Amino acid sequence: MRSSEPKDIVSIDVVDRVEARGRRLDSGLESEGAEFLVLGLLLVERIQATKAYARFPGYDLLAFDPDRKTVCRIQVKSRWGTDYDKSFPIKNFDSDFVVHVALNRGFRYRKRVSADSGKRPPLVYVFPVDIVREAQHPTNKWGKVSLRAIPEYESYLDNWDQIRE
Repeated sequence: MRSSEPKDIVSIDVVDRVEARGRRLDSGLESEGAEFLVLGLLLVERIQATKAYARFPGYDLLAFDPDRKTVCRIQVKSRWGTDYDKSFPIKNFDSDFVVHVALNRGFRYRKRVSADSGKRPPLVYVFPVDIVREAQHPTNKWGKVSLRAIPEYESYLDNWDQIRE
């Protein structure tokens, strides 16, 4: 993976991943990583959970409380770029919660990449599915949901208690 040629001061990851403006980014690996990140955070919060590995449309994770015999389905939506438009597409609402992960892996939409790679810590928002459904733009063909359309969306940042309950 290492090149023998020296790179400029610009982040290697950003240059290698964002080849051309407007081109679709292959972020499948990061998407899987976001699911495992959320799984890990649930476990750290002492919420028992497991990943639904394949063919479970509508949800990616299951959180459960064996004492109360309850289960909730969680769909994970992630965005790669630090400079994304604060929205995410969703078409299937067959879950109880939508966890949106802003991965903040670098700048994707800027015209010029600077010495600042744009990498930041991920932000994780935990939304009840009904809140997301209400915020969905009705005419958008991608089914986009803007964080700004969710009242007080900042209050959902790392709000794991609603899953715990």
